[in-house]
Amino acid sequence: MPTVRTLAHLAELTRSGQAPYLRYSPGPESDAGHSSTDHESGLTMPGVSANPLAAPDWWTLPLEDWLAQRVCQYLRELDEGARPWLLSGTQVDFGPDNEPLLVDIRPVAWVAPELVEQARERYTSRLDAGAATHRDR
Repeated sequence: MPTVRTLAHLAELTRSGQAPYLRYSPGPESDAGHSSTDHESGLTMPGVSANPLAAPDWWTLPLEDWLAQRVCQYLRELDEGARPWLLSGTQVDFGPDNEPLLVDIRPVAWVAPELVEQARERYTSRLDAGAATHRDR
């Protein structure tokens, strides 16, 4: 599987529709045999959970800012041995975090550590990374 090394390349793949989703896991081979599990309920979901990469219509900042935010959303998974990778598939439902659940997975590319670092730098320098939804007044 090829490797994507820059946010610019990730943006190109996202715009073209070739890589509409991001997933953190051991990888496509590991995911091929089973669906995702809702960790709080223990229930098996009808597909593999993934993070959509296409920016919504209301997003008026550069796509690379959106992608940096998406890449950084699950960085904690790296500590658990997961690797980020790009995929496409057929959406069949939603998971507990309203994330798409996919079947007919088609791996596209690995996300390189240097892309993750580039995303982290962009996320923290251009956005209010980790800002709370509700603040005490």
